[in-house]
Amino acid sequence: MDPFDPRLLADEEARERRQRILPILSAALEAVDPIAAVKRHMVLQGSILHIGERTYNLDHYERIYVIGGGKAAGAMARATEDVLGDRITSGIVNTKYGYLADNRIVKIKEAGHPVPDEAAITGATQMIDLARKASEEDLIICLISGGGSALMTLPVEGVTLKDVEALTSALLRCGATINEINTIRKHLSQLKGGNLSRAAYPAQVVSLILSDVVGNPLDVIASGPTVPDSSTFAQAYEILERYQLMEELPRPVVEYLRRGKEGQLPETPKEDDPVFARTHNLIVASNETAARAAAERAQLVGFNTLLLSTYVEGEAREVARVFAAIAKEIVHSGQPVRPPACVVAGGETTVTIRGEGRGGRNQELALAAAIQLDGLQDAMIVALATDGTDGPTDAAGAIAEGSTLRRARAKKLLARDYLANNDSYHFFEHLGDLLITGPTNTNVNDLTFVFVF
Repeated sequence: MDPFDPRLLADEEARERRQRILPILSAALEAVDPIAAVKRHMVLQGSILHIGERTYNLDHYERIYVIGGGKAAGAMARATEDVLGDRITSGIVNTKYGYLADNRIVKIKEAGHPVPDEAAITGATQMIDLARKASEEDLIICLISGGGSALMTLPVEGVTLKDVEALTSALLRCGATINEINTIRKHLSQLKGGNLSRAAYPAQVVSLILSDVVGNPLDVIASGPTVPDSSTFAQAYEILERYQLMEELPRPVVEYLRRGKEGQLPETPKEDDPVFARTHNLIVASNETAARAAAERAQLVGFNTLLLSTYVEGEAREVARVFAAIAKEIVHSGQPVRPPACVVAGGETTVTIRGEGRGGRNQELALAAAIQLDGLQDAMIVALATDGTDGPTDAAGAIAEGSTLRRARAKKLLARDYLANNDSYHFFEHLGDLLITGPTNTNVNDLTFVFVF
């Protein structure tokens, strides 16, 4: 059952079923292990480096640099070291505190996530300095994974980290979409929106990407440091106007975007920019990778399996109703798969915070599902964050079963009250139903499993 906390098996009634399903969850995590993912796509044969379908003759490069950021960056750097060894000249990657790997050549800088800190800026500054000094005879391997947007924070000159924090808070309060937020972020960053490729030009850049975004849009993952940016300064400025943020935001932010809109600053690089002739982006693992591995393992151990979707989005407690409805349908009619059934889905839900409790989107989904499953004895719904961190907690998710509320009532726990207070963590902690893995050193969004035995 490794890597899950053994307390999950403490309850005798639930033990047998959990022993059956935990290897399926483990298979999903193993499939997106950053070291394995990088090595599947990066192979060295003599002096020829194969990355995906492309080849690079290392005899043609004077230096090889490794840079990047994200929760998996340390492990990805370790894999790159395993492949290239002393051919690597130097490198620096930023990763989340606690997500270290055993690296020998590439420097690992721990930094803040989801809220960026000065450590992130220090590491990102070293990255861009390294990129700028690279020449046409150099190869830069860029390692990008979930969390990279915060972990590779490097504001433009004149804009401070506090300015960025104030901007982000204002955009979240006003209801700006993630695309609108990214449009502004890219135009206030020295790395995002293709600016890392611009800084590295004319060096050869190869980005290996572990995707944490639904649908794998390259320009959204870590805000696309090596990907063309289709947005403009004018659009970024218009967003501030539309949400009436001009007076609320720090003056350096507004002034910088105004100057860009008026053509006083260079735009982020677009698709036809020559810098991208020297950049190649490759996704090495994604939510689909994990979901397919889980489905294959479930089939192997005797479940009738369906990979439903890797595009699941929406409010966690509402998505839970849909998954619970699927469980009920399987019990009632054997559709869309007959028992023993395993339905696998991936994506990323959201939580509207109304209470003062503790939890994350996966734990909230599981709690809402438990309410819907009450009394449905053959059903189980599991919600898992692949990075091992669901919200600001040490849990990766939770397990909900038809017996969950019965066990909760025996402990005088009222599930609906915990849900209303967004306190899913403490609800499942009392029951011993939290999924705790510790840092997995990967991040490909979330997985949800519907089991009917």
